[in-house]
Amino acid sequence: MLFLRRLFSMAAEPLNQPTDLIGYFQQQTPQILSAAGGGVAAATGLESLSWLHNVAPCFPLRGEQIQVINEPKHFYETLLQRSASARERIVLASLYLGTGQLETNFVQTLRKTLQQQSSLRVNVLLDFTRGTRGEMNSKTMLLPLIQDFSEQFQLSLYHTPNLRGLTKRLVPARWNELLGLQHMKVYLFDDAVLISGANLSNDYFTNRQDRYILIEDKPLADFYAGFISRVQEFSLTVQKDAEVGLHRNWQYLPYEGTKEDFINTAKKSITDFMQDVYKEQQRVCNESKDADSWIFPLVEMGQIGIHHDSVVTKRLLSNCIENSRLKLATGYFNLTQEYMDTLTHKCLAQCSILMAHPNANGFQGAKGPAGGIPAAYTLIAKSFYESLVRRKQNHRVNFFEYEKQGWTYHAKGLWYYLPQSKLPNLTLIGSSNFGERSVNRDLETQVCLVTANEGLSQSLQHENERLFNQSTTAENQITTRPVPRWVQAVVGLFRTFF
Repeated sequence: MLFLRRLFSMAAEPLNQPTDLIGYFQQQTPQILSAAGGGVAAATGLESLSWLHNVAPCFPLRGEQIQVINEPKHFYETLLQRSASARERIVLASLYLGTGQLETNFVQTLRKTLQQQSSLRVNVLLDFTRGTRGEMNSKTMLLPLIQDFSEQFQLSLYHTPNLRGLTKRLVPARWNELLGLQHMKVYLFDDAVLISGANLSNDYFTNRQDRYILIEDKPLADFYAGFISRVQEFSLTVQKDAEVGLHRNWQYLPYEGTKEDFINTAKKSITDFMQDVYKEQQRVCNESKDADSWIFPLVEMGQIGIHHDSVVTKRLLSNCIENSRLKLATGYFNLTQEYMDTLTHKCLAQCSILMAHPNANGFQGAKGPAGGIPAAYTLIAKSFYESLVRRKQNHRVNFFEYEKQGWTYHAKGLWYYLPQSKLPNLTLIGSSNFGERSVNRDLETQVCLVTANEGLSQSLQHENERLFNQSTTAENQITTRPVPRWVQAVVGLFRTFF
């Protein structure tokens, strides 16, 4: 009983880095969901995670409503099948849409469904700089749908407010993407939500390993449809003539006028939306009787001053209890200093960190400075490992590198195992790489999934094993692998950009 009291008192402690959004959640009356209410504490052993209910909207559901997808080809097949069968709405949020044959097939599927279903509405949110790169790009791929289905199809391109003035005029394509991107990966079909870290392009459909979870739940689908609609309001709308303009509900261009006006208004729009959803979901959770799994959507929009996902993630890391296990994956090892400090000083779990081997890194062999990025990730991992050694924590944190012939690696997230548990009790999945960009430069979302459903936990375990089975221990490699001198010289200056 004393142990449980300690856990609940930890859950009531204020977060270290409040924002308006987090601050609002903290002001709510603390509620630990009871077994009768079907909440997080309903399952024995999950009490230490009950604080999540106070910092994010909670969507209760059954484990049978959640499907773990493991292969890129199955991800692509799911996109095609769901696009073909949608009747009311399709919402796609991604960094970009590729221009190859598989992407063309996907666009043609959307076209056919729009022709067949006059009531269907399709909303697409991509990044402006990435989505307009080159003569053939995401915008040109989708422009025919805008022209032929103007009442049914909307394409929005998020433009960072950090790209403006001389910087916007002088910084060339590709380089301008360093300042901030729309990085969320949410694919919604009627009442189903596919959360992933994968973009809509050929590699992600064939030989680029990521993670993908399909959730059948109307309230969650309504949440993400509404949330993405809010982001679309302060994004640029692509018109029939291929020009871009303001959304009908918006008045501030992201690259003109006062930057603060754009940021403050966008922040308020998202914060108000999240507050409303939070209050409604509190009521729903209290009335839920048969849930065995709980989804907590997390958002991160450092460009407009919203740090929600990163604060919750940090608290997850620091609240890991003794004898628990944590497995963390990222395609690009560039953890924030706060995350590394938390893992070193406050996390009590046994940790395994999975990252891409240089041969499985998407930047391997790239032209120009980008070709040095895999070496930069090695250097950052080496620095973290040496820090763990100095603080005598290296026995608790192990490093692994994913390598599969002909494949690249882009999977990210974490799996958390309570003491004595052989299966994951919690996972994070979404677009965040847990790095400096994810926290400060890009728009991100991921979901925190807590489950007491054994079948779902087994699926998550299988997913985790598939990834780690393609890896080898990496402490020796990251400490002995040569890093070019020029990378060593510049990595500290440019770390927040990749």
